[in-house]
Amino acid sequence: MEHYNPLLRGVKGQRFLAIGEIMLRLTPPNYGKIRVANSFEASYGGSEANIALALANLGVDSTFFSVVPNNSLGKSAIRMLRSNDVHCTPVILSTREETPTHRLGTYYLETGYGIRPSKVTYDRLHSAISEYDFSKVDLDALLGEFDWLHLSGITPALSESCAQFILDCLKKARELGMTVSFDGNFRSKLWSWEQARDYCTQCLPYVDVLMGVEPYHLWRDEDDHAKGDWKDGLPLQPSYEQQDEVFQHFVERYPNLKCIARHVRFAHSGSENSLMAYMWYQGHTFESKLFTFNILDRVGGGDAFASGLIYAMMHGYKPMDMVNFAVASSVIKHTLHGDGNITDDVSSIRDLMNMNYDIRR
Repeated sequence: MEHYNPLLRGVKGQRFLAIGEIMLRLTPPNYGKIRVANSFEASYGGSEANIALALANLGVDSTFFSVVPNNSLGKSAIRMLRSNDVHCTPVILSTREETPTHRLGTYYLETGYGIRPSKVTYDRLHSAISEYDFSKVDLDALLGEFDWLHLSGITPALSESCAQFILDCLKKARELGMTVSFDGNFRSKLWSWEQARDYCTQCLPYVDVLMGVEPYHLWRDEDDHAKGDWKDGLPLQPSYEQQDEVFQHFVERYPNLKCIARHVRFAHSGSENSLMAYMWYQGHTFESKLFTFNILDRVGGGDAFASGLIYAMMHGYKPMDMVNFAVASSVIKHTLHGDGNITDDVSSIRDLMNMNYDIRR
């Protein structure tokens, strides 16, 4: 199953670093609604933290960098990551002088059931990471010991300082010869599509592995919009030919891209979904199996897909195994409470990806 992976140039032990925000998650128990809840179940999560946690559970040397308040909530969030073998030494525990609001971002989740979808309510304005002055961070010291850097389009939406810091990290990582993965992860509750598109335009030249490609393009070019072609008409569940055309446009414009992947969801109800994925790699577009399954907790499914893909690439899987392993990782995450894919048995993911679940509806 394993072969040489050209992405891991100059490997020093495949040390992985993710940078982003970790938040407190509060969920009414038993699929309850927030407006009538008398209690909440507390856990922690965030896109980049979820990926660091999942990879650590699979045995990857995984580190997370963030800024959290130096109080019980911030320390509890970091303790959770450390309990899952994530290295958190670089994490900054900020003081009230450094981050005046001095708070950990929070989000509330109403878990969907049947025909009722899940609902997320953010309370993360002026969180510690959004208020921190990142000009004080030595990027050579932060990034220099790692081989793979993962970032997303969520963190730069938090503040101007976060946006500049993520862009600076991308440029430094390219200078250091790191492999860089980037998940577009558009969040309409944090910024507009136009803002996200304009920012991602700046990021793409520094990215090796692009994930979460939405049914629109991630770069700014007004001429593209005027054409009214594929960029304005790609469906949420594209065909192989449609997705292959999108991938080709990406790699033509950004030849630095070594891999592009996205998962496609078919929501039969709030409790039953199907997942499959497309991946462009080494000049070809690959289509995964289709998995149909019941949902216990949907949050973090995309992060589990990303972590599965990164793990498969780090371990030199063949292309079809890479994309199927990524989807299988996401499917398993849907059976677990919480944001993170706490799956420490690689064989369970490989067994799932090799089963005949591909029953097209």
